[in-house]
Amino acid sequence: MHFEIHATDPAQLITYYTALFGWSFHKWDGPAEYWLIETGPADQHGINGGLVRRPVAVDGSQALNAFVCTIGVESAATSLANAVELGGVVALPLMPVPGVGWLCYARDPDGNVFGMMQSDPSVTMPESPA
Repeated sequence: MHFEIHATDPAQLITYYTALFGWSFHKWDGPAEYWLIETGPADQHGINGGLVRRPVAVDGSQALNAFVCTIGVESAATSLANAVELGGVVALPLMPVPGVGWLCYARDPDGNVFGMMQSDPSVTMPESPA
């Protein structure tokens, strides 16, 4: 229905996610410092969200500080490389999900972990070396 990204520096993450996924951000005209996120055209399957200033500091020692949202992408490998090039880091390398596709996790410049999934039902598990 809706997701939220917490940001220590909202402008930095708006730039990051705009460049990575082409999302658009619009400042909410309400009492809080909040941006609405449009992830794609209204006639396409997807979910929109929001970006809010992080209410508490994150020291980097937490494994996760929220739940992981996974974004559908055309190429998980390319998107993971772009995430790193834009200032993120790999949190979980590209891995096959049999019958589903390719999954990876990245950590954005503010420490938020998110997933990227490339749909590919033909994916199978690689064979173990004998």
